[in-house]
Amino acid sequence: MRIGWLALAAVLVSGRAPEAPPAAGAEARAAFARFSRLEGTWRGRSTKGWEEDLRYRVIAGGSAVLQTSFDAHPGETMATLFHLDGDRLLLTHYCVAGNQPRLVATGFADGGRTVTFSFLDATNLESRDRGHMDAVVYRFADEDHVSSQWTWYQDGHERWLELIESTRRPAAGAP
Repeated sequence: MRIGWLALAAVLVSGRAPEAPPAAGAEARAAFARFSRLEGTWRGRSTKGWEEDLRYRVIAGGSAVLQTSFDAHPGETMATLFHLDGDRLLLTHYCVAGNQPRLVATGFADGGRTVTFSFLDATNLESRDRGHMDAVVYRFADEDHVSSQWTWYQDGHERWLELIESTRRPAAGAP
């Protein structure tokens, strides 16, 4: 969460972080529920020309959603973990780049159908200027179609955007 100078001064004076607006928690919980409903297998197609198999699983007693991505990079698997942290929705992306950026949901639009995540911090990242996934916007078209637009950040600016359109695969044994 980015805070302005006045809010920062209030934190310094009071010793406490500002509370999230009441709607923030409700929007984060609703978005987490939407990610939970993605459970199943999906096929993704990237504007960079590759395809991937995706799997969403609700894990850890319903407290996290694990997305695994197979073959976005040949022979590699990446993972993204979504979970609530109080009134915030976080994701950690376990990237083939060898770092693990954590992003926080900073925007909810279109009645919760669009969720924007922004860089919070990362592990195995010496400096924010080293290449990493820095932001992502998820758009839920319907129960069977979702897109994610990822931003790569390096050397002080965005290097590229990549849009991945994903379609739910029918459950095994479904007509």
